Amino acid sequence: MKLHVLGINHQTAPVALRETVAFAQDALQPALLALRNVPSVREAVLLSTCNRTELYAQTVDDGQSLADWLASYPQAGHDLDAYLYRHRDAHAVRHLFRVATGLDSLVLGEPQILGQVKQAWAASREAGVLGGPLDRMFQQAFATAKRARTDTRIGANPVSVASTAVRLAQESFARLDESTVLLIGAGETIELAARHLVEARVQRLLIANRTLAHAQELASRHGGIALPLSELDRHLAEADVVISATASREPILQRAQIEHAMTKRRHRPMLLIDLAVPRDIASDVAGMRDVFLYTVDDLERAIEDNRRSRRAAAEQAEAIIELQVARFVEQFQAGTRQQPLLRLRAHGDAARVEALAKARQQLAAGVPAEQALEFLAHTLTNRLLHAPTMALRDAALRGDAELSRAVERMFRDALPGTRQADDSDAADDRSA
Repeated sequence: MKLHVLGINHQTAPVALRETVAFAQDALQPALLALRNVPSVREAVLLSTCNRTELYAQTVDDGQSLADWLASYPQAGHDLDAYLYRHRDAHAVRHLFRVATGLDSLVLGEPQILGQVKQAWAASREAGVLGGPLDRMFQQAFATAKRARTDTRIGANPVSVASTAVRLAQESFARLDESTVLLIGAGETIELAARHLVEARVQRLLIANRTLAHAQELASRHGGIALPLSELDRHLAEADVVISATASREPILQRAQIEHAMTKRRHRPMLLIDLAVPRDIASDVAGMRDVFLYTVDDLERAIEDNRRSRRAAAEQAEAIIELQVARFVEQFQAGTRQQPLLRLRAHGDAARVEALAKARQQLAAGVPAEQALEFLAHTLTNRLLHAPTMALRDAALRGDAELSRAVERMFRDALPGTRQADDSDAADDRSA
């Protein structure tokens, strides 16, 4: 059995390609069930966020089946394979631990990724595609991330994509205390953005969402005004800043809508920050006069200071991860080596249960206890020795003495004459 990671992220692929393999929440369960039907896959987890899509799996092949499956996804880009990264066994474990800790994130040490990894793990458990070594690997990743955040300052002064977007707005032409900000969506990213905007004393906050009730809940917590998405065009011109993060497969804002809003604004500048993958704002909006469009990839430059300030903590977290990777791999390999023993014990337990049930049936039918015990001993002995006896007989016919010597070593003190033979062989070796 092999552990694999296959994926793309903000470091290896542009947003235009990442959005082709982004899985919405309602597409996750069908995708996991489809993964379960891949013959070589034994366990799988699908992690899809605005910055990454990754397949974690335990397989019986070299992992190529995962690449083939992802490439078959209807929206997948034709040149996807060139942007994929692949990790196996210890490298796969290390990658997951770094992702869960926030060391592989666009914003170094950001805390949201751990919750997203946990959600992906829970979805796989619910779909019935998790329950072995991969399951244990994820649970160890959660423990490792918790320890890294407790023992280092990697999580100090938490920074997220949402907070970075708000900071970008603060550093732009717009003074937030004199601006109207429109948030599109009602998920965790928008919730965080709303919180940071309130802390920055935004003058007016509009929140638009396809489900009005969700927008109303968010607006009530942060003093905003809720709008149904159907009224977006009526209020777009009021916004000096737009921050969007929905799970829509198609753009929410098209160029024609922005052009209309800019006409109503008499071309007062508008800042658009698109945090969604797939993107919420059509790409041809970029380049419009007095419109400034940023995507998640553009935030890379805005968060370099965050990376520098957390570099020392990141090095400490890396050391913790290396220790935990070594421990997990050692346990995984030990478990793999013990599989033959576990199968042997399971075979013995099954033989015992079956023989005991038949003996009890005989006793219930009035068979004398001595006869039932004789039957139990005879049946159990035959069941336990049948497979090894046939294997030894076949080995003898092939002239393979290695299996016989292995059996002698296993039963050194139990088989008559074995100890003497071993002593004789040792004496011959010494005399030679």
